[in-house]
Amino acid sequence: MRIWYQSMTRAEAWPAYAAALQRTLAAAADPGTRIEIHGITRRGGIGDQYRSLEFIETIEVLENVARAEAEGFDAVLLGNIADPGLRPAREMVSIPVLGLCETALLTACQMGASIGLVVANDKHQSRVVENVTLAGLGGRVVAVERMQVDRLVDLDAAFAGGAARDRVIGQFMAAAEACVARGAEVVIPAAGVAMILLAEAGIQDAGGGAPVLNASVALLKAGEMAVKLNRLMGGRFTSRRRTYAQPPPGQIAELRAAYGDIFPRIVPS
Repeated sequence: MRIWYQSMTRAEAWPAYAAALQRTLAAAADPGTRIEIHGITRRGGIGDQYRSLEFIETIEVLENVARAEAEGFDAVLLGNIADPGLRPAREMVSIPVLGLCETALLTACQMGASIGLVVANDKHQSRVVENVTLAGLGGRVVAVERMQVDRLVDLDAAFAGGAARDRVIGQFMAAAEACVARGAEVVIPAAGVAMILLAEAGIQDAGGGAPVLNASVALLKAGEMAVKLNRLMGGRFTSRRRTYAQPPPGQIAELRAAYGDIFPRIVPS
C-alpha cells in the first residue's frame, strides 16, 4: 500500500525532525507499506500554532490530499496535532484520511481510561482542546499541561542532543508527571515533533505505569488498518451520510464551473 504522510513543517526549517520522522515511520511500517512524507513548500511551515497561519497552510494540505488520491495513494495521514483540514479532506476524496490528534485520542482510549495531554505552549493548548471536544472525548481528558516551547522550530535543535534535548525532555517529563498526578493513565505529547523526539530518546513511561503514546506511529498503524478495511468494505470506509456527504451528480457540473476540477470521481448526470 502507498501512504501519503502530510507534515505541516517546512523541510529546511526542520531538517533533524524530518530525518527522524522518516526513520521512525520506516521502522514501524508493515512489509509492503510505502510511505511518502510531504511537508509545506509554499507558504509557512514554521508557526502553525497561530490559527491564521494554520489556515494558510491548510490550503496546501487540501491540494495535496487531492493530489494523493489522483496519484493512486491508498490513504492520507495528517501528521499535525491540529488535524488541519481533516474534515474537508474526508469530504473531498474517496481514500481514508486520518488525523494525528483524533487518532491519538482514540488510541489512548484503548490504552487507559483517562488521558493527559502535554502541549508545547499556551497558544497551542486551546487548539488541541478544541479537537478533544470535536472528538467527543472531553470526559476522558483529565489533564492538560504545557511545556515552554513558544518558538516551535526550537524543537529541531533538540534532536542533536545535549542541553537542548535535555531541556525539552525535562519540560515534558515535568508536565507528564503533573498529568499523572491529576489522574491521567496515558499521556500524549501533543506536538508531532515532540512525539518523535521523545521516541528517539526512549521515553515511553510518564511515571506510575502511565505510557507515553507516540501518536505518529499510532497514526501510521491506524492508516494501514484503514486501507485494509477500505478494501474489505469495497471502498466504503468513509461515510457519505451527512458530515462527509459529497455533491449529487446532478449538481457537479455547476459546481465545477465555479470551483474548478473538484470531486473528480463524481460522474455528472
